[in-house]
This record gives sequence, structure tokens and C-alpha cells, in this order.
Amino acid sequence: MLYHVPVLLQESVNGLNIKPNGVYIDCTFGGGGHSAEILKHLGKNGKLFGFDQDIDALKNSLNDKRFTFVRGNFKHLENFLRYYNVEKIDGILADLGVSSHHFDESERGFSYRFDGKLDMRMNQKGGLTAEKILNDYSEEKLADVFYHYGELRTARKIAKKIVAERAKKRIETIFEFVKILSPFYVKGRENKELAPIFQALRIEVNGELNALKSMLEQATKMLAKEGKIVIITYHSLEDRLVKSYFKTGNFEGKIEKDFYGNVIAPLQQINNKVITASEAELKENSRSRSAKLRIATKNN
Repeated sequence: MLYHVPVLLQESVNGLNIKPNGVYIDCTFGGGGHSAEILKHLGKNGKLFGFDQDIDALKNSLNDKRFTFVRGNFKHLENFLRYYNVEKIDGILADLGVSSHHFDESERGFSYRFDGKLDMRMNQKGGLTAEKILNDYSEEKLADVFYHYGELRTARKIAKKIVAERAKKRIETIFEFVKILSPFYVKGRENKELAPIFQALRIEVNGELNALKSMLEQATKMLAKEGKIVIITYHSLEDRLVKSYFKTGNFEGKIEKDFYGNVIAPLQQINNKVITASEAELKENSRSRSAKLRIATKNN
């Protein structure tokens, strides 16, 4: 089974504007598709570091002396790069979506299509699972997770239902959870109505939004002159964070100006209009439908 089909491959790699002898980071290595394409543009002295916290991704590591696989969360970007004596980077790419591999492996618990454990950990050594959240979080905290990370108006009702059901029996499998959710979705509309619930749990399990914020700040700090940050997002929460940070240098979108009225921000957006997948790519990969590509460069 194919591990993962890279999204917006040429557009994202072109956005890096690769220098042959530069240092580049693929924050979300996965199946290695983006990394393999980056290596095609690097010279013999170029360097590429591929980050992934999932041990399964290690199997896809590239046999190239210019490439180094780093098993770790990109929120620790700076620490890992210091370990490899890297002070500055010329470009960084992050494809924030969940890989096809994760959705297709039932035991990982990312999809409501298969039964299995309620896991959802990107890093299988992580302590927090979806099962622990559903069974141990308070009703109020559950409601906050579904409201903030799933943007669900029914968040409180869902939380109340979960608490009532877990009082009878611990919720342990995906299909048990989906059955509990039956009042909140219409058959045939599962993707629209179940996906945000599973998304909310996944974000909470993996601390995704805080990791994204941390990575963006560290990447900006380490970015060399004319360096590029290329981010592919899939849902509104992460896209708003990236858009705000690229535009203002903060995640609240607060614009600060200097004495002359110029916006003070460490980055400059290259594409003011978001880049989306071509019709040709959409025919080959439906996952590309929600993908949005944003590119920024260092303000010097």
C-alpha cells in the first residue's frame, strides 16, 4: 500500500526557490515524496533534514548522503538542528495534513471508516490517546475540545452524550464511539459531520496547533536571508494561524506599524492569494481538495 501521495508537490517545492548548496527542512517527512523532490534540486553540498515523529516514517528514509532523517516533533526544530550544528536554514516545508498511511491503518485510530483502538497518536510513544480523552476528560473540557478544535455548535451536547455513555461502559473502540455519535450525524453525510469530531480529538491528542506555532517561530528565527517558509494547510484552524503569522508576525493577527506606517513583521507573504491544487491533481488525489499553500520569505 502506498504510504502517502504528496500534495501540491511541484508548487510547494518551487516555492522554496532552492539554492543548490542550501540547507532545507521537510518538517513532515511522511512518505518522503516532498523530500525526494527537494533532493532533485540540491547540489552535492546541499543538505536536507526530514522530520517525523512517527516511527513508521523511518521505513521511508532516503538513501542519500545529503539527507538526514530526524525522528522528532517539528516543535523541537531548533534543538535538533543545533545538535546537527545547523545555525541557519534556507527553506522549510511543512505539509500539515494527516498522511494517507494514518487514515488507512485501522489500529492507529485516525479514521471512523475502520474499527480499532481510539489511539490517534502521531508519536506512538506519546502518553495521551483519544481513548483517555473520551473517558477521563471532564464534560466541560470535552466540550471545549470539540468547540475549539472542531468548531462544532453541538459541542456541549456531544460532550454530555459521551459522559452519559462512558458512565455505563468505558469507550474503547472507534465503532463504539461512532455509535454514541449516531444522534449527531446523518447516514451518508459522515465525512461532513464525523470528520470535525475526529479532527478535534486528533488535534488535542497531538497538541497540533501549539506545535505549529512553536515551529513557525523557530523557523523564522533560523531562516537565512531570502529564506522561504512553505506551509500546506487543510483546515481553517491551522490556516488562520499561518495566515495571521505570515501577515503580522503573531497568531492573533494584530497589526503593528512603525513610525512611518509600515507593518512590522518578520516575514513577507509571497503569495497573497492562496495556492490550491490544479484540476489535474484533484483528479488523481481527492485529498488535495482542501489543501492550501502559503509561502513567505524573511524580511531583511
